[in-house]
Amino acid sequence: MSPDQRLADTDACARLIVERVGADLRVAAPLGLGKPHGLLNALYRRVHADTWRSMTLYTALSLTRPQPRPGLEARFLQPFLDRHFGADCEDPQYALDQARGTLPPNVAVHEFYLQSGAMLHSGSAQRSYISQNYTHVARDLVVQDINLLVQLVARRETPTGVRYSLSCNPDLTLDFLDRLKAAGKPRPLCVAVVHPQLPYLSGNAEVAEDFFDIELMPAASPPLFALPRQPVDTVEYALGLHASALVKDGGCLQIGIGALSDALVKALLLRHQDNRSWRAALQALDSGQTTHAAAAHYGGLDAFESGLYGASEMVMDGFMHLQRAGILKRRSWDNMALERASAAGRLPADVPGGHYLRGAFFLGTRELYDWLAATEAADPDAIDMCRVSNVNQLYGDHQVLASLQRRGARFFNTCMMATLLGAAVSDTLEDGHVVSGVGGQYNFVAMAHELPDGRSVLLLRATRQGSAGVQTNIRWNYGQTTIPRHLRDLVVTEYGVADLRGKSDSECIEAMLSITDARFLDALAAEAKAHGKLSLDFHIPDAWRQHTPEHLRETLAPWREQGLLPTFPFGSDFDEVEQRLLPALKWLQTEGATWRGRYRLLRAVLQRREPVSGEDEALLRMGLQSPAALGERLQRRLLQAALRH
Repeated sequence: MSPDQRLADTDACARLIVERVGADLRVAAPLGLGKPHGLLNALYRRVHADTWRSMTLYTALSLTRPQPRPGLEARFLQPFLDRHFGADCEDPQYALDQARGTLPPNVAVHEFYLQSGAMLHSGSAQRSYISQNYTHVARDLVVQDINLLVQLVARRETPTGVRYSLSCNPDLTLDFLDRLKAAGKPRPLCVAVVHPQLPYLSGNAEVAEDFFDIELMPAASPPLFALPRQPVDTVEYALGLHASALVKDGGCLQIGIGALSDALVKALLLRHQDNRSWRAALQALDSGQTTHAAAAHYGGLDAFESGLYGASEMVMDGFMHLQRAGILKRRSWDNMALERASAAGRLPADVPGGHYLRGAFFLGTRELYDWLAATEAADPDAIDMCRVSNVNQLYGDHQVLASLQRRGARFFNTCMMATLLGAAVSDTLEDGHVVSGVGGQYNFVAMAHELPDGRSVLLLRATRQGSAGVQTNIRWNYGQTTIPRHLRDLVVTEYGVADLRGKSDSECIEAMLSITDARFLDALAAEAKAHGKLSLDFHIPDAWRQHTPEHLRETLAPWREQGLLPTFPFGSDFDEVEQRLLPALKWLQTEGATWRGRYRLLRAVLQRREPVSGEDEALLRMGLQSPAALGERLQRRLLQAALRH
């Protein structure tokens, strides 16, 4: 790379790019953390101003800060967002405009995975969404005439020259450029945007200086986008406890992100660090012993001696916590002889190298980014960030080795709904509106069926709060599915484990009913009988009638009171006052969603209960200690009612 291709000014870099590429920008940018927001915004501004130019962007998971609605939500969230993300955080402007419906006509944005729920009401995003398996994106990009690739990178000076790390996103870049070359198509202009906080990861994520055509190293960079840590409730903990019994010691683990994954990780930690308490909690939940039966066949009840190997498209905080606890420690080698020796228990302990975690992209908290950098410095072989084709599928010249590395694999993914016949709904609503995307979920479900001892585990909450009240997430059927029923395997709700693999339709229905909320059992069973899929003499066991949120709370109360199942299992980005506000605000949101709930809200406001401890601090934090306008006084009364409730 010549000196004139190294820049420090973002606008100057954008000018150089349009001079090199021309009026029609066809841009590929990584999903998630690897998107250089500053450069994309500079290019977007130029195209927005020059209507004779055009820009088509192919990407996924455009990360934006939450946009709180006016009122109590904004009073709570805005100060937190300013503190957590920093005043100089830069959102991708195209994503904000697309969500508002103000994307200019000379700009098109195609994403194969959307920030969950962020684009439900964006006609442009819904029309431009491309439904793809993660592993098919690179293939499909080849025909899109991409002429520009931009990516956030880490940079390192070495005795042999500058080196770059694709760090958080080697996932699609390497596969895409290789496929372009194989197709005999021209290579796009490749621009590296250096971020000083991005962890430098070597190995398969590292590329030489001549990999990029232009380097942009801005004088100042905003902090890396960091996800706030989420609370975990009783329902999620119950689900995590059931799921944690399905993990096999010495096996392989894939997990995603969110409260369900956090609950699973916390349950795995409890199983390893306080096995007696973990077993007692699971025993209390699993009165029918179905989870224990599944554990005997596919998982385990003991602490982890051999440990786990991580092979996950996404590297998130959970893997960090599992490694620190001594659970994520089984190493794998990209060498068949060494891996076979390891699998047979014949590999000497002093053999160096090997990795215990392989991923295609990472996203999480700042603590995760610091851990990745520290791990690279202390043990550069430990974490292998590589192309998604090496993580999300078995096909290719690595199939035999990958199958051996992923022995005992448990692929955990979340879904929104499931049918009684075992299909899963993970990304799209019945009317076709896309909530998120397929991503790699189908990849891992299909892979589980190809591995000799692999299992797919889909996690879902049994119910959700809808506009008409509580609704079941287990349905007779649904207009859209992500995972077809012929790939049905293990499904887990807060009420237990349904083992669907190889089962007849009637057996599948019975298993799904066994993990359904009791309020919906009769209606679902009747519907299955009406369609001739369930025997007319089938009767719902009395034990299933106890599948209620109230029974769950009562069952897990002792462990919550002992502090073993805390609301924030891995710490909180909210201060103490904000943590007291969260359940009150959640209650307001839930009650305000239905007419019956609004009536209860009105009664609570009129009751005028006695103030509770910490109420003054909460009102001060929300700026409602001395309300002036009528709207502010109403917000204060609502908040007081919620706090006192």
